[in-house]
Amino acid sequence: MILTSRKIARSVETGDIVISPFDARRLSPNAYDWRLGDTIRVCENDLDAARPSEFTEQTIPESGMVLLPGRIYLGVTYERTYSERYAQMINGDRTIGALGVWVHVSAPLGHVGHAIRWTLEIRVVRPVRIYPRMTFGKIIFLSTSGQNASYQQMGRKYTRSVGIDTSRLYEEFG
Repeated sequence: MILTSRKIARSVETGDIVISPFDARRLSPNAYDWRLGDTIRVCENDLDAARPSEFTEQTIPESGMVLLPGRIYLGVTYERTYSERYAQMINGDRTIGALGVWVHVSAPLGHVGHAIRWTLEIRVVRPVRIYPRMTFGKIIFLSTSGQNASYQQMGRKYTRSVGIDTSRLYEEFG
């Protein structure tokens, strides 16, 4: 079940959901409008699933940054989210989709106990200028059924994410 804006706001007040920084004006009927952070990693090289990926990291200036087709960009959310009670799901939204920006297509689920600033997969179909802290998508919160198992307590691969994470699939090769 998807939480409503009132339930999200109440859950933030009680500590069942953490959104930092939180701004109640960013609530929509069933979601919270998250923003792009100020850092981006760019990959212009070939990738190999069995090796760490090479990216250059850049700060997005206040004047904006133009993203180009044919590159992989990894960004990060401005907000950090966390809940030991609810699962989370993050997506881009129509406002950036209409600009030809596809964001976070492959991994939208944040497990119960996942405390992160989300790493964002970003691709563009045409050159487009983006800005730090611009609205970039929506996050929803979902109630779970059954006994919760915390992502943090399970010690999963991305438990300690604090910024932009590149793929760690190479850790499974051995």
